[in-house]
Amino acid sequence: MRAFESVHFTATAPGVRLIVTGAVHGNETCGTVAIRRVLDDIEQGRLAIVAGEVTFVPVTNPLAYERGQREGERNLNRGLAPTPHPREFEDHVANWLCPLLAQHDALLDLHSFRTPGEPFVLVGPEDNAGALEPFGHAAREAGLAVRLGVHRIVDGWLGAYAGGVERRRARHALAGTSSRNMDADFGVGTTEYMRRSGGWGMTLECGQHDDPRAPEVAYRAIVQTLAHLELIAAPNPPAATRIDALRLCHVVDKEDAGDRFSRAWASFDPVRAGDVIATRRDGTAVRAEFDGCIVFPSPNAEPGQEWFYLARPTQRFAT
Repeated sequence: MRAFESVHFTATAPGVRLIVTGAVHGNETCGTVAIRRVLDDIEQGRLAIVAGEVTFVPVTNPLAYERGQREGERNLNRGLAPTPHPREFEDHVANWLCPLLAQHDALLDLHSFRTPGEPFVLVGPEDNAGALEPFGHAAREAGLAVRLGVHRIVDGWLGAYAGGVERRRARHALAGTSSRNMDADFGVGTTEYMRRSGGWGMTLECGQHDDPRAPEVAYRAIVQTLAHLELIAAPNPPAATRIDALRLCHVVDKEDAGDRFSRAWASFDPVRAGDVIATRRDGTAVRAEFDGCIVFPSPNAEPGQEWFYLARPTQRFAT
């Protein structure tokens, strides 16, 4: 069994309890590089934790990281929860990670994505008392999101995922089949689990996996998070003056290995209602349902998995 590693610092003065995670997906290594750089800064005295607590997890999923692939035995960032009967390696990760998350107030989860594109941050919902994702720390998330050094903020993840689950259930009901990802809770990952534990947090998508700029984006975000939360003695970073805010509204699954995109899409490529995004194996066109943009296109998705998301602009973060 592979060991899990976390590095924890506690200051003498009280403050926020922050956790920073990298390599939740093993081929997304920019966070790992950035975290190790910050740890070296602390070791060499270039940074000092002066208040609160911070835990760094350079490699959250060591099996996937060792293999250089997104998953070890399954996607850690789906259906994240402890289990009394772990079967897959990611179950063991969850049994270690979930209690660790719950010990903190805030999470910065560092990721990257497959296709070319600019960095962006995924945040939770607006404050609400609904059944899907009740939440009360939206202002805290927004206050940090605009100070991470990126200009695009995306919300709506769990709502879009839940809508996709409903369509997935209907499709499997017609076919008389079943799938493990037919529960809205299967969309729960690190940040969603953090919010359900009473905390708050965000996922920073630092760029394409192999983009040499991505580790720098991650490093800057860590330092600016530490400054904003007053864990280090540094000025509060200025808020971005230009924000491109989008809400995920719709997710489309890949249904067959023969399904094909109409072109090589990148996240945030614009689409107009009626545009052909892809074609099913039987020739059926998959069209955009509204004016917006495509997010997380995954040409190598397996049948039954999310293929792409559609988002539209929101005024939530308008200044």
